[in-house]
Amino acid sequence: MGAVFLIILVVLGTIFFVSYRKEKHRKKELADAELRQVTKTAEEDVTSFGEEVAELDILTAGVELDTGGSQDYKQALDSYDVAKETLDNVDEPSDIRHVTEALEDGRYAAKCLRARVDGKPLPVRRPPCFFNPQHGPSVEDIDWAPAGGQLRPVPVCAADAERVAVGAEPAVRKVVTGDGHTRRAYWEAGPAYAEYNRGYFNSYAGSGLLPGVLMGSMMFGGMGGGGWDGNVGGDATGGDAGGGDAGGDGGGFFGGGDGGDGGGLFGGDGFDLGDIF
Repeated sequence: MGAVFLIILVVLGTIFFVSYRKEKHRKKELADAELRQVTKTAEEDVTSFGEEVAELDILTAGVELDTGGSQDYKQALDSYDVAKETLDNVDEPSDIRHVTEALEDGRYAAKCLRARVDGKPLPVRRPPCFFNPQHGPSVEDIDWAPAGGQLRPVPVCAADAERVAVGAEPAVRKVVTGDGHTRRAYWEAGPAYAEYNRGYFNSYAGSGLLPGVLMGSMMFGGMGGGGWDGNVGGDATGGDAGGGDAGGDGGGFFGGGDGGDGGGLFGGDGFDLGDIF
């Protein structure tokens, strides 16, 4: 009897070990695939900024820059170089954050340089445009929501502010998710894009320049889209922390899924600053 029991234990242990190894391998493959997707997204952003840097060469041709202008120009170039070098050496998700941090710095420096050349006041440093960080620093906050969502303030560039003001759709940044072919708004891309988001927006946490619901969603692992299922503002292990799922089954940053009482961070009254912080 003892021998039979021992054999059963060995068989069960073997099954458990094999299943564990398969699941671990599956998760690693998924993580690697997600990192490749996010890296590709960051590469698109670096290319976009490279085109902007090339435009600066044309803008400053024959222009004698003062000390401030020279510093801004150098900062833009240095930021581009850092973003490229970091992108070439991405090994883990946190590396992506350093790419987008450099791009955020560089785009502000480029905007300052343009202002100096045009003889305009230097722009106040603000978060990137919410709709698409490639648009550079925002110029104002507007109330906006997608179809079925609740209005919330978001920082936007001048062009997108004009689009929304006349009832047009903003130029939203779409990124690759899931099967590698579907493109969705980056705030619906799930936790795989959390580090990408942090690089652009994390430095504005607590600055008063970024709506709390936006910053809080990034700080807790992505902006929805069927991803992070922990409770916002409470026990990260998934205990009862008063906030519902951030994302859930298809719920995005603005709503449409399981987001507390209202479905997503921008849907209903399930989340506010108190829920997040």
